[in-house]
Amino acid sequence: MQKAKAAEMTGSGISGRGASSNGHARPEVVEGTSLKIVSQVFSFETVGAPDFVDLTAVVSDFVAKSGVTAGQVLVHSKHTTAAIKINENEPLLLKDVAHFLDRAAPKDAYYLHNDFAIRTVNMHEDECPNGHAHCQHLILGTSEVVPVIGGELALGQFQRVFLIELDEPKTRQVVIQVMGL
Repeated sequence: MQKAKAAEMTGSGISGRGASSNGHARPEVVEGTSLKIVSQVFSFETVGAPDFVDLTAVVSDFVAKSGVTAGQVLVHSKHTTAAIKINENEPLLLKDVAHFLDRAAPKDAYYLHNDFAIRTVNMHEDECPNGHAHCQHLILGTSEVVPVIGGELALGQFQRVFLIELDEPKTRQVVIQVMGL
């Protein structure tokens, strides 16, 4: 059965377009079991912007506790000014990313979103000028999905899962959802 599944995947183009195998990794096919979905909302305090909060240990622990051994985990920010990204936790690189974000959408630039004399939508009494954070979020995104293989995150050697604060220090909510067998 595994050979048939592997052949189907190759025939559908999954192993084409530059993909390669290391020779000993074979597709894992699990049959006759029920899909499990486990979700939880976690809160994190940020201390500045940008702030890079490494969530990898939290995500890994949640996957382990879920009992899922084959599937995927979704890490999702419930905010439009806080992103989720996978990258390396190297201090100089994180400074480079911060500089890149500032060049892409500088905090001191003019944003209609920040002009409270004309803006009338989605306003609340403690509204802050954060147009830059929304624009930076467009570059980074809201969610990441990581494969779960053998009950562990299938991350590369230096890959880490980050919550990236783009606005100001706040309590942020992150949904972690594991799906699999």
